[in-house]
Parts: sequence; structure tokens; C-alpha cells
Amino acid sequence: MELQVTNSPFNQEQVELLNRLIPTLTDGQRLWLGGYIAAFQAGAATSQINLVGQAEPSTTAAPISAPALSREVTVLYGSQTGNSIGLSKKLGKKLEEQGLQVTLSSMGDFKPNGLKKIENLLIVVSTHGEGEPPDNAIPFHEFLNSKRAPKLDGLRYSVLALGDTSYEFFCQTGKDFDKRLQELGGTTLVPRVDCDVDFDEPAAAWMNDVIASLSSTPAVAGTVTSEAITAAVSSGESEFNRTNPFKAEVLENLNLNGRGSDRETRHIELSLEGSNLDYEPGDSLGVFPENHPRLVDELIAAMGWNADERVTVNKNGDQVSVHEALLRHYEITSVTKPVAEQLAKLSPESELAALLANDSEFRKVMNTCDLLDVVQDYALKGIPAGQFLAVLRKIPARLYSIASSSKSFPDEVHLTVRTVRYESRGRERYGVCSVHLAERIEAGDTLPVYIQHNPNFKLPENPDTPIIMVGPGTGVAPFRSFLGEREETGAEGKTWLFYGDQHFSTDFLYQTEWQRWLRDGVLTKMDVAFSRDTAQKVYVQHRMLEHSKELYQWLQEGGSVYICGDEKKMAHDVHAALITILQQEGGLSPEQAAEYMTRLQQEKRYQRDVY
Repeated sequence: MELQVTNSPFNQEQVELLNRLIPTLTDGQRLWLGGYIAAFQAGAATSQINLVGQAEPSTTAAPISAPALSREVTVLYGSQTGNSIGLSKKLGKKLEEQGLQVTLSSMGDFKPNGLKKIENLLIVVSTHGEGEPPDNAIPFHEFLNSKRAPKLDGLRYSVLALGDTSYEFFCQTGKDFDKRLQELGGTTLVPRVDCDVDFDEPAAAWMNDVIASLSSTPAVAGTVTSEAITAAVSSGESEFNRTNPFKAEVLENLNLNGRGSDRETRHIELSLEGSNLDYEPGDSLGVFPENHPRLVDELIAAMGWNADERVTVNKNGDQVSVHEALLRHYEITSVTKPVAEQLAKLSPESELAALLANDSEFRKVMNTCDLLDVVQDYALKGIPAGQFLAVLRKIPARLYSIASSSKSFPDEVHLTVRTVRYESRGRERYGVCSVHLAERIEAGDTLPVYIQHNPNFKLPENPDTPIIMVGPGTGVAPFRSFLGEREETGAEGKTWLFYGDQHFSTDFLYQTEWQRWLRDGVLTKMDVAFSRDTAQKVYVQHRMLEHSKELYQWLQEGGSVYICGDEKKMAHDVHAALITILQQEGGLSPEQAAEYMTRLQQEKRYQRDVY
């Protein structure tokens, strides 16, 4: 296209530059340019700005008006842990500052039949598990991919996808939405942006592009900073957040398992005094761990580096020793594909590039590798420390479900953490954070932490609502928080806990607390499943099926169901058990039972905190 201007915001030199750039612009950017020019010309009797097709170049083309920008924007979010919610709220606020009418909604609350009426749609969505949509995005995701999805020829949209490059299906849900909206006829307003766990800067850049595309003039378009993004997903009014964690003092660090157990589960109590951090039952605590010193030393030796050499570790230019950088700043226990690609460029003679060419083989190999394995297997020795570390991913925080109620323990937060140790390829491997907590943290030490709010896993607003809690192993952590809260508030609703682990005698976490709550009536009913105490393994879903009639009655009385723990197997098995109970006790068909579960989810009566 060619831009001809005789009364415009641009001088002749700028016009010539724009004419060279126009062929490279996206539809959204061209739309923004037209809106800017139209705003400049407001009040003029005749438009003197012409967008002329290249096939018909002319200096006398008839003037055409720039398309009017819709002032209505819908922002939909799909979130499992709360990040997408915070980002969406920040985006909505910024758009409203530009005079736009914003509808902000969870995908779970959005009525998809209204989709064809929307002109501007912004989606902020995370990917859960192995490429799956988060729970509150499932109904909308299914609708879009069904035959009922309408044609969306008049829709302009953009997607911000949150994910983790250590997973095979990185940002898959965001990619799914982008692809499907395009198939239905939608036009991209701003290209999709895929974010890794360190999402602040790319999310801010995407928001600024979106705001510019939807605003009438760039002069009034608000600027979003990465600091503002951090604040948007952080905790309340506190100055401490994911990029500025609070150093919490460790008050207690106990092993909850009895002597002879195959497991080690740490109960960690931390002081939040002076932090102004607040949390509710269902929220999580982010903990920044340290890598194992042994692995750090082995990696430095394998690369032949000087452990005391100074390297830059952030955009502020701060420098620390190589040893310190590997211990506290960089992820070294897993290797993502983007990191491997950069390492292959630094060592073109290695066979790493050949491995990267086969994606399935790369994933298979990396599932059992840490950075030391990659260095040794692909002969990466010789890369200078500064260049090598510059391509590594920052060590991500580990999120743990909070196991305490702040009403029961003011200025404290408690965690329940299962220690992970195993052997692979002749070396002992460690869960980064769990072993850090188990072996190298004592009372009096400090841990860098922040609160991750999770609006998707919350007690019912009505304290009389019955709640059914399913949490085997460390999945029981948030339910200790739930019951502590209900005890302090005097809630009258019935409570039922399904708990399981390996052995009654050594693995019954918080046993005395459950017994006290049962005695005092805070916990109405408890059923346990210890899988290794019987010839046939019994799990929580089996206990649920044994009590199917009563469980169904609790659901009919308006009860809410909460699931916490392993997503890959336990959560699926529990979901299947609930479907079976609905069919068996409610006489529902498989389709009706599935619809019942969807309604529970939409009514926020079926919530999951799974990992």
C-alpha cells in the first residue's frame, strides 16, 4: 500500500519512510496507523490521506476514510495459579486509561455464545500439565474447537501465552487459541507472544503493542513496564514480590515421617514479620532455592572454569563469582530447548545441533539429563564462563501450597515439602528445592520467598457450604490451611477429608491435628487410604467410591470439591471416581455426568490445585 499525505501528522521524509515500511506491517499495525491519522484529521472537511493499493499507484486517488476503531475490548484469561489473572487485570486497567470500554472475564465465566459479537478480543492464558488448558479455560477451549464455534470474520484478537520451556508443549494452550481463532476468520491485532517463567519483560512489551494498536493516538498510549507487571501478579500492598523476594527467617524445619519410612517430608515454618505479605487459604508460596553445591563444583570442574571469576548475572550489570552464579542464579538441573540451541551455537563442532534436529529424540534425552550431563556428553568444555552462563535460564522459584491459615498463625507461613532423591546414570540426583530445604536449611536461616495468590482455589464464600477435600501425601497441605481458617472463623459447614499415603505408622502427616479437629467438630469426617498396608493397593479414589452414596448426597446439598496433588495420575483417577459416583448414585449417563462436573467447575464448586 502507498500513503499519500497532504494534511497529516508526518513530514515528507516521514511519509517516504512509512511507505517503505507499510508492506512489512501487520494488519493490527496498519489499523493503528489509520486510527492515528484519522484522529489527527478529526474535524477536517475532507480527508486528505489516501491508502492506495500498489496495483493501482496514483497521485490522484480518491480519499478514503481510515476505519473507525471499536472502543470495546474483551479480555479473557485462563489461569491455574493466578499469573494470568494479575496480568489481565493490569491490561484491563491500562486499556481503560485510554478511554476503552473493557470487559474482563475468566474463560470459565464467559458465555461463548457472545463471542461473535466481539470485535476486539485479548486472551491471556497459561498452559497446564502436558499442553493442557488450565481448569477454568477448559469449557471455552472445548467450545472453540467444537462445531458450534461461529465464524469470526469481524474479530481482531491477540494472545499472550504463559508457559515453561522445560515442558515439551511450551505455551501450547496459547498456540491452540491463536490457531483456532485464525481458522475461524479472526484477524491478528498483535502477534502472539509466548512467555517463559520469567515473563515480566515480554508480557510488558506485548501489552504496550496491544495498547498502541487499540489507542487512537500513540501520544496517549500508556506504557507498561516489567516492574508494573511484577506488581500486578504480586502480593497485595507489600513491596516484596517475585523479583524482589522477602528473606523469611526459618522458625522450624521438621521431618514429618516416622522412623523407617521410605519418604522424607519436611514441615517448614517461616516468619513473615515485617514483610506486609498477606495470604489466604489456597494461595501458594514461591521459594527461590539454591542448586546443590556438589553439582555446582562438578560443573565448574568439567568446564575447566575458575570458580572465582566474576560474571554478570542481570540487566543491572551486577557481578558475582561463577560459583555464586551457578549456586543461586541459574538453572542447572534441566536443559530447555532454547538453552540447548544457544549452547549449540557457542560450540558448533559439538553434536548437540544434530540432537536438536530431532525434537522427539531431544526431549527423550533431556528427560534424564542435567547441565553436567550435556556438558560431558556433547564436549562443551572450552566455552568461556561468561558466554556460557549468559544463555542459561534464571533459576525459577518453586511454588508450594501454603499449609497454614494466617488467622491461626499470624506473621507465619507453613509448607509441606516431599524430598526428592534418586539415582540416574551413576549419579545421585536431587529435587533442587526439596533437598535444599531438607539438607541445608536450619532454624535461623533465611529463604527468599513471595506470595502467589491463587483465586482459583478458594474456600466457599458461604461458611455453611459443605466441603469435600481430597489430598493424598503433600496434597493435604492446603487443607490444613482450610481447616485452620474454618476453626478460627467458626464456620459451620460440614468438612470431609480424604487422605492417603504409603503406611499408617510412618506416613500419616499431621495425624494429631486431624484427630483434634475431628474431636472438636472442625473436621466432620475423614477417610484414609494407606496403599502399602494392604495386599491390594488402596488409594483415595477407592475410599470415595466406597462412600459414593453419602458423597453424592453432599454434592446434592451444594457441597464443593477440592483436589490437591499429582495431576498426571491421582487427579485423573479422582475425577473418574466422581464421574462414576454421579452415574451410579444419580443415574446419569456418561454425557450427563460430564456436564454435571462442568457445571460444578463453572459454579466454582470443583477446584483443583494440581501439579
